[in-house]
Amino acid sequence: MTVEPVDPLFADAPNAEIEAVEENTRHDSLDEDNQLKSDFVRRVRNALDAGEVDAVYALVEPLHPADIADLFEQIDADERPALADAISDLMGGEVFAELNDHVREGLVDELSAEDIADIAEEMETDDAVALLEDLEPEEQQAVLAEMEPEERAAIESALAYPEETAGRLMSRDYIAVGEHMSVGELIHYLRDNKDLATEFWEVFIVDARHHPVGTCQLSWILRTDRHVTLSNVMKRDQTLIPVGMDQEEVALRFQKYALISAAVVDESGRLVGQITVDDVVHIIQEEASEDILRLSGAGDGDINEPILMTVRTRLSWLVVNLGTAIIASSVVGLFQGAIARFALLAVLMPIVSGMGGNAGTQTLAVVVRAIATNELTSSNTVRMVLRELRIAIANGLSLGLMIGSGTTLLFGNPHLGAVIGAAMVINNLVAGLAGILVPVTLDRLRIDPAVSSAVFVTTATDVMGFFSFLGLAVLTGLA
Repeated sequence: MTVEPVDPLFADAPNAEIEAVEENTRHDSLDEDNQLKSDFVRRVRNALDAGEVDAVYALVEPLHPADIADLFEQIDADERPALADAISDLMGGEVFAELNDHVREGLVDELSAEDIADIAEEMETDDAVALLEDLEPEEQQAVLAEMEPEERAAIESALAYPEETAGRLMSRDYIAVGEHMSVGELIHYLRDNKDLATEFWEVFIVDARHHPVGTCQLSWILRTDRHVTLSNVMKRDQTLIPVGMDQEEVALRFQKYALISAAVVDESGRLVGQITVDDVVHIIQEEASEDILRLSGAGDGDINEPILMTVRTRLSWLVVNLGTAIIASSVVGLFQGAIARFALLAVLMPIVSGMGGNAGTQTLAVVVRAIATNELTSSNTVRMVLRELRIAIANGLSLGLMIGSGTTLLFGNPHLGAVIGAAMVINNLVAGLAGILVPVTLDRLRIDPAVSSAVFVTTATDVMGFFSFLGLAVLTGLA
């Protein structure tokens, strides 16, 4: 029997046709920024409203799991269950791993424990943990009871670690072999064992106690002679991540050492998992967004967050700001007689406090970022303070000269111009000092500077802005 040779140009023709159809569909659904087109989302919603399940499935089926997740976030909450039912066999672990937390919680509430268990078993361990960690304890146990013993043990082990630590983040799907194995033996081991991890960038080399002693990148393995032992080709210098390390510190290590993956070790130094760069990208985005939103008191800043939860978070912050505003207004009250005698003071004093607040916020943002990225340490704090003081003096003198000259020209009162110019310099100095000393002090006290710094800084600049301007006006006989 002879077999006709297959022309390589046409070997993958059917697959190529399928890929071309899918590419055209993606082109119809995504814009130039790779976001779902509003027209596409509208067509899906219209099909849902009309009960055309087959049409919905045909529209959604070619999408990437991440795009399907985006689709759920772009439709109304009451439409999501119907969409999930229409594309039920597409709602696998990859889609749930990409869903927004609040959207995922809403969909999970509609599923049985068995369905959740099936989805969790399709996911990486860290993603499955993220799926289960927000469930009530009794719901968690019901889902875990439906899972295979091996998967259940891995998830229970991860849930035992505190939230936002390497133990929660790590994946237990890694490959570890002994250092005396040869490259050829390793290749046979990887090919013959079908239950090994399917996606990895490096192989961890361990000793008899299962302590990591080195790593071998796949490129080294493929380019090294088969008879060479791993101990002669492995990289011994490696970055080990303690299982209890905070996820933000994990991200900083990946950034600092340009890591693709890293071994996670327990208290005894045994290899228990790995963290890969795709997980760290999510952490960096999450931590950066969290710090920015905390500075403004906007809560999670998630447009899918329930309205009552958002109102409660923002209102508590606004109540605190109301208290600081009362403190600032009480300072103004001390000078109400001077303001009554010279009404222009009331017109100009918000400029001093407002500009000071803006300057303080600028410094605060720089310092909080420096603390978060470990750029600001105990060894360079004094240098940072002196640097910000010089910046504050330069900005204060420049702004003071401008506002003083403008006030003199506008109102024909050099005395008033000198007072507001001097107050501007003073308040900028206060803004610079508060902007750096407040977050540094809170950080030393183990308080997150992103949460509380803004209140103290704006209070300091408001109070000092009013006090310096009105006080100088009284002391110099202007009012």
